[in-house]
Amino acid sequence: MQRRTFLAASSAFAAASSLPAAGHAQKAAENAIAAPWTGPFGGVPAFDKVKVSDFPAAFDLAMKTERAEIDAIANARGAPSFDNTIAALERSGAMMNRVGAIGGVWSSTLSDPELRAQETVLNPKLAAHNDETLQNAKLFKRIEAVYDNRQGLTPEQQRLAWVYWNRFVRAGAKLSPADKKRVAQINQELAGLFTAFSQNLLADETDYVLYLRTESELAGLPQDVRAAAAAAAEARGKSGEWAILNTRSSMEPFLTYSTRRDLREKVWRTYYNRGDNGDAKDNNAAIRKILKLRFERAQLLGFPTHAHWRLDAAMAKTPDAAMALMMRVWPSAVARVKEEVAEMQAIADRERANLRIEPWDYRFYAEKVRAARYDLDMNEVKPYMQLEKLREGMFWAAGQVYGFEFVQLSDVPVAHPDIRVWEVRKAGKHIGLWYLDPYARTGKRSGAWMNAYRRQEKFDRPVTTIVSNNSNFVKGAPGEPVLISWDDAETMFHEFGHAIHGLNSDVNYPTLAGTAVPRDYVEFPSQINEHWLPTHEVLSRFALHHRTGEPIPQALVDKLKNASTFRQGFDVTEYLASALIDMKLHLAGGADIDPDAFEREELAKLGMPSELVMRHRTPQFGHVFASDGYSAGYYSYLWSETLALDVVDAFQRAPGGMYDKDMARKLHDNVMAVGNAIDPAVGYRQLMGRDVDVSAYLRDKGFPTT
Repeated sequence: MQRRTFLAASSAFAAASSLPAAGHAQKAAENAIAAPWTGPFGGVPAFDKVKVSDFPAAFDLAMKTERAEIDAIANARGAPSFDNTIAALERSGAMMNRVGAIGGVWSSTLSDPELRAQETVLNPKLAAHNDETLQNAKLFKRIEAVYDNRQGLTPEQQRLAWVYWNRFVRAGAKLSPADKKRVAQINQELAGLFTAFSQNLLADETDYVLYLRTESELAGLPQDVRAAAAAAAEARGKSGEWAILNTRSSMEPFLTYSTRRDLREKVWRTYYNRGDNGDAKDNNAAIRKILKLRFERAQLLGFPTHAHWRLDAAMAKTPDAAMALMMRVWPSAVARVKEEVAEMQAIADRERANLRIEPWDYRFYAEKVRAARYDLDMNEVKPYMQLEKLREGMFWAAGQVYGFEFVQLSDVPVAHPDIRVWEVRKAGKHIGLWYLDPYARTGKRSGAWMNAYRRQEKFDRPVTTIVSNNSNFVKGAPGEPVLISWDDAETMFHEFGHAIHGLNSDVNYPTLAGTAVPRDYVEFPSQINEHWLPTHEVLSRFALHHRTGEPIPQALVDKLKNASTFRQGFDVTEYLASALIDMKLHLAGGADIDPDAFEREELAKLGMPSELVMRHRTPQFGHVFASDGYSAGYYSYLWSETLALDVVDAFQRAPGGMYDKDMARKLHDNVMAVGNAIDPAVGYRQLMGRDVDVSAYLRDKGFPTT
């Protein structure tokens, strides 16, 4: 279920308000989900009082309350001003924000059949509610009046007025009544399709589990992978067996280490066929409808395609700019894949394996290449990658760079016993709360992500942020540390970077706070944060062997560094393939697209190597089809990484390296603290003194720079 989104997306229904404000407050007090947050730190979510059966009433009340607030602003008697219009909008929607934040936690981490049935009904209503706000003619007239007369406002206020005006225009505020109605209908239809897509994908991830029962089926798997699989099986009532879940964190180690090629192929096909099995959970029909509706909406809003509409508000500005960057990198990535495959095939031939490298072989033989070329076995690294120690390392690095302190709390309500909470302080002052939900479980979507339950603000009074990080590590046996891969450790630091972005926020207005920046800029701070992991300062203190407590040997660190460009052909190509197909799907206009056929044909035109597939195949591409989120925007990771590596290069060249105080201050002042209060391109130029240079990205991947 969605939180309040009318500033970020277009959607519609609105229940007419029948309760006065006092009545809304009374009803909220009776529903723990809708009630104001109480307790320390300006209030915290009452996760311990949530009942799934309360969600429909909570969302209904939140929509009615917000409708009353919006109507009061739109019908205000005084002439439009920043305070009675823009600031008033910033003050509205508090209940919807609370309900949406809690709904988002349950939807993404504690989903069950009752909740999924509710989502099917509620999400179109929420979409309709949002659209009614975005298409409110009286409200838009007041917003436009403030925007047109913005001289005399502070720069931040001018930026906020533009954000409101631009998003309302992009959502159809200037359309005819008939076109507004059709946009609202489209948004409601899309909301239903997004929900169906997500639920189908979750069902495939939940229902398809490979159970291993014999030693021969476990061949090649390291002890930690076996232990995690045993724990996963036991959690599903299969004690004495081993479960390979249909998630990336379970699939990848199996494909990397299993010597059973037949089982590797089975696990690979199960994972990459999610949402594409021709059954009731198949997503292809939904994707076809989504693409048509998005194109129609873009046309109504005055844009050639959905891609043009989406990128108009992004840092890239145009699909051409995004495609140009992707195609600058694509040939080098594909060329590197060919080199990697040749090395892997040579090893397979020497071993007389009698096979041609297939996608289910890539990770397995890549590890053999890594061992041969760099004398590096990632199993040697994993004993030093303790989840809890690396969390401590994240805290330490954030303290060094931004001055943060983390104090664990035991008296804050949580949604599940696995979740823990820390207070974040700076110079002894409370900054915010950080929640950690690290483990996979039934009903939790795959992957890793960050959420903001509450955004920072200070225009009326100081309000601190509440953020969370969520992962899907397989919980180990009781008393045993959870060991993760180097790639997983990088992902941890990445997602923590989003949280740090939110915690550093220091703006007046919540709409501009923290990570509320353009999609192709939001990954920039998080990708920078990955680069504190491999620093000597972090590894020597926190990459400690889980049995001996000894730090990771420098010789092993040197091997990691030497192998840093290893498998970049695979990593960049699988990512770029997804990003390019995403963009091509949304540049195809009103064509009636068969997603499977389109994917195959366009990848063939691009020269996609047969030995790997897209990181996210179209029928399982939740970034793009579970919401408008990253639609025509998956390129954002490349765009942001190009920015990030440019900045990392500047850090590394600075006297203090990655902990250089002057660079840290400039990063904080021009990026981390300002949110969307300034144009991202302006902030980047203030940080670097120039526009981005792609050379650092190419060097990092080991690709040619000319």
